[in-house]
Amino acid sequence: MERKPEWMRVRLSSTAHLNKVNNLLKQYNLNTVCQAANCPNRLECFSSKTATFMILGKECTRHCRFCNVTSNPPESLDVNEPENVAQAIKDLGLKHAVITSVTRDDLLDQGAEHFKKTVLAIRKHNPDTSIEVLTPDFNGVESLIKIVVESKPDVYNHNIETVKSLYEDVRPEADYDQSLEVIKTIKHLDPSMVTKSGIMLGLGETEDQVIQTLKDLRQAGCDIVTIGQYMQPSDQHVKMQRYIHPDEFKKYEDIAYELGFKAVASSPLVRSSYKALESLEVIENNAH
Repeated sequence: MERKPEWMRVRLSSTAHLNKVNNLLKQYNLNTVCQAANCPNRLECFSSKTATFMILGKECTRHCRFCNVTSNPPESLDVNEPENVAQAIKDLGLKHAVITSVTRDDLLDQGAEHFKKTVLAIRKHNPDTSIEVLTPDFNGVESLIKIVVESKPDVYNHNIETVKSLYEDVRPEADYDQSLEVIKTIKHLDPSMVTKSGIMLGLGETEDQVIQTLKDLRQAGCDIVTIGQYMQPSDQHVKMQRYIHPDEFKKYEDIAYELGFKAVASSPLVRSSYKALESLEVIENNAH
């Protein structure tokens, strides 16, 4: 594999806040995707009062070839999890909470009600905290997406992940058009809801394909887009083809704004939740 370029190196800052977060996660028996995906920005996010909680267990029922989350038999639901997430957010004094999950195709409602309960519990205990959900596709079932929409998160995120031609390699159990349909459905159910999606680069996509994906997302009603570098978690995962230079990320950022996205985060270390609060604030400030 190509040697990691300088712009991909993360400088570690104080770990005091990281230790506090880790202790609370153990106390409440919670997972964060920050740990599960070994995210390079977790120190920065924790320090800026943002964290991404992963609900519905640690085991995913799908086998996406880019993802570091494991696919062992799924655990039973923890009925205390919504309250525990809300309490951890309160203890950490978070300004912005992101709630994501593994995919749970084994559950009748695929986890939609659990998402709703978690959002409502956070609202109850943390009225000043903004909430972002990052959900699976719920197999495109509108009634399940509606359950989450009705819980009124501030931002509803569903990631497209990659360009259409690479889906078979990267997301063999998902569907590009269905992921676009999720964004369309959210906007259909609640036109005022802020929608978000994200794409990884470095998987072998062409510039034209990236631009087409951005156009497709915008046409579907996506308000915020994140664009980041794919990092191969292990030899068993889909191969990273190349490191994308920061100048290319800047170019895609400019194109995304030209297409009408209201907020864009595009750089090598960007992940779905990176600077999530700032993106929401950009939209809120522009609305006033």
